[in-house]
Amino acid sequence: MLSKSTRLSEVLNTLDLRGGTRSPRALRDLVPRAEFDLDAVLEQVRPIVNAVRERGAQAAQEFSEKLDGISAPDIRVPVEVLAQALDNLDADIRTSLEEAIRRVRIVHEHQRREMTTVQVAPGGTVTEKWVPVERVGLYVPGGRAVYPSSVVMNVVPAQIAGVPSIVVVSPPQRDHGGWPHPTIMAACALLGIDEVYAVGGAQAIALLAYGSESPSIDPVNMVTGPGNMWVTAAKRLLKGRIGIDSEAGPTEIAILADSSANPDFVAADLISQAEHDVVAASVLVTDDPGLAAKVQLSLAEQVPQAKHSDRIKTALRGQQSAIVLVDDIDHGLAVVDAYAAEHLEIHTRGAAEVAHRVKNAGAIFIGAWTPVSLGDYAAGSNHVLPTGGCACHSSGLSVQTFLRGLHFVEYDQDALNDIAHTVITLANAEDLPSHASAVEVRLT
Repeated sequence: MLSKSTRLSEVLNTLDLRGGTRSPRALRDLVPRAEFDLDAVLEQVRPIVNAVRERGAQAAQEFSEKLDGISAPDIRVPVEVLAQALDNLDADIRTSLEEAIRRVRIVHEHQRREMTTVQVAPGGTVTEKWVPVERVGLYVPGGRAVYPSSVVMNVVPAQIAGVPSIVVVSPPQRDHGGWPHPTIMAACALLGIDEVYAVGGAQAIALLAYGSESPSIDPVNMVTGPGNMWVTAAKRLLKGRIGIDSEAGPTEIAILADSSANPDFVAADLISQAEHDVVAASVLVTDDPGLAAKVQLSLAEQVPQAKHSDRIKTALRGQQSAIVLVDDIDHGLAVVDAYAAEHLEIHTRGAAEVAHRVKNAGAIFIGAWTPVSLGDYAAGSNHVLPTGGCACHSSGLSVQTFLRGLHFVEYDQDALNDIAHTVITLANAEDLPSHASAVEVRLT
């Protein structure tokens, strides 16, 4: 029997699934989710996209003024402004960014793909060659928080993939004369990115997709990077004209824990994700009611001490966040696989073994000493990950995101003669006789 309780003394709601279903289909409907109605935003975004398509950068600047309350002196950030941002960057932040870049490069260098040639038959080969996307636009948010880490996570894999033309867009900031946040600009300069535009929201995605005549901005082939609902709606609207990484929804963490877990660690990690946004999801799945009670007490102690306590409290109280009680770790694994979290932490005995039984997650953080915050910045993994359950079919951002596999097919005359009957038979079976004729005309 399923029951949901909300007590005023509890920070998180409790969803009791003990004795209940383990069916993936049923669990997908039971696990907590944020409401994310992208369709409702599409019609608000469409006029913005159309205006930028017709009038380019001028329209984008107008929407920046209207929606962000400011537009940049020039939509393209001058190289000297980027250089000055790097010169003025706090030394400790610069050192930390350099170390994060170093670690992310190490991991992503191993994602390179090599050209392969397979001989299918004597005289018949198929070669697969990996070619980078020619021009990509990388979106870096600039709302409640500053995300130089998103610059790193987007730029590094694109550079390793060999993308020849990389553009960064980030919203203009009132406090910085209409330019993007200086730390974001400094991160761009640190990575050698000199094409940066001070534009955000749906207008930024439209500008990347369509480009502009005045000033001259070439359109991109692909856009990656997280953003708000308006950014995501624009990506959906323009998908096809541009490639996209994903339709990112509210950020989320799930933690699978047993009685061995440290409740203060678990509470801190739930809080860290709730800090992002009032619709961020923080979910604890445990087979130990005692741990659940201890986590509630730790949350009650830690949340008021947090800088963004109001935002955190709203996120933890939302329908998207909960403590989910399960019968045992196997039941817990069924729940987290149904949830397919963006970030999944494992705080159990034998955490590594349990982690490798997980089928669906964007990234998995194993054991007490591997918080999601580590992956956000300097583990070396990528923090641009699928949300909203999409981890059951999609992966996070990687070098492969920016590569296309091209097949080169080469058969000599003997090899074609050898397989001709098969091709002709299948072409006629599909009632495409001209396909058969294209082979028959070559037969000797």
